[in-house]
Amino acid sequence: MRALIFERRGLDNLVVRDVPSPTVDSGQVKLRIVLAGVNPVDLMAVESLPVSPLPHIPGSEFFGIVEEVGKEVTHVSPGDRVAVYTRLFDGTCESCLRGDQTYCIQGKRIGVESQGGYAEEIVIPSRNVIRSNLPDEILASLPIASLTPYHALRSVGVGPDDTVVVIGASGNTGIFAIQLAKMMGAKVIAISSKPWVKEMGADVVTDYNGAEGTIRELTEGKMGSVVLNSLGEKYWDLGLRLVGNHGKIISFGSLTGGKVQLDMNRIYSKHVSIVGTNRGNMGEFIDLERIAGNLKVKTWKVFDLDEGKDALLALRDGNRDGRIFIKVS
Repeated sequence: MRALIFERRGLDNLVVRDVPSPTVDSGQVKLRIVLAGVNPVDLMAVESLPVSPLPHIPGSEFFGIVEEVGKEVTHVSPGDRVAVYTRLFDGTCESCLRGDQTYCIQGKRIGVESQGGYAEEIVIPSRNVIRSNLPDEILASLPIASLTPYHALRSVGVGPDDTVVVIGASGNTGIFAIQLAKMMGAKVIAISSKPWVKEMGADVVTDYNGAEGTIRELTEGKMGSVVLNSLGEKYWDLGLRLVGNHGKIISFGSLTGGKVQLDMNRIYSKHVSIVGTNRGNMGEFIDLERIAGNLKVKTWKVFDLDEGKDALLALRDGNRDGRIFIKVS
């Protein structure tokens, strides 16, 4: 099979080449990868994260069609389109038994600590897949871009009484955070310079310069009850200004840096909670798949597997205007 692979860190070492097709053991499934999402974690896997095994195939978000199933696999069959939960878990540790597969003691991230989806085929445990007939670009967005904000919003109990402020609303997770918060009944204020963000269902879209004044006016000074900051350091102070009394700041990313100065006076004076979240569990993934038919994707570019290096570089393009995908087959 053909795969996008590297032996040493760095985009210049990323090449497409033929590698042996993986074999299927009991309890596993082999998928033909159709479409894969491109996320910052994929770029980090190539450039900075410790990965295994080497040579390594990145790709932490994708979907595929079942080609082969191992013994004892009964819930999917060859030919099924499947959504893929891209964190490996053993199902037996204390975290897994609590339904918190994200923090499995033996857990691994597909595309980081195990081979990823930027390849024509992959073999994974059958418990990581569920049948789905969702559109391609939604299926290829479920494991990270959709699940991450879904878990974050559920973790703080977002509902009809909330005003959710989404920083980075045109990014991979921001696109879905808007829509999912609306599904939960919240009022959503999106911060972005992209006018199309309104099409994702935001009640109001404002740019960064005018965000504080706009939100103060719209909420009559109450500000946001939930502020979602997936961008990190650069927008930390803005997030603190945008959150209201008894509000919550959610963080699950640090694209602009992870080190912030914490003004405790502003935290305790407004009774603010800071919540860190990470992906989501298998139960949430199943729930998300059931409602994802109502989600929309803004796609900027689709690359072929041979253009995988360009796809990852496109994450840094200042003109990026939506999601990036790699069409594998």
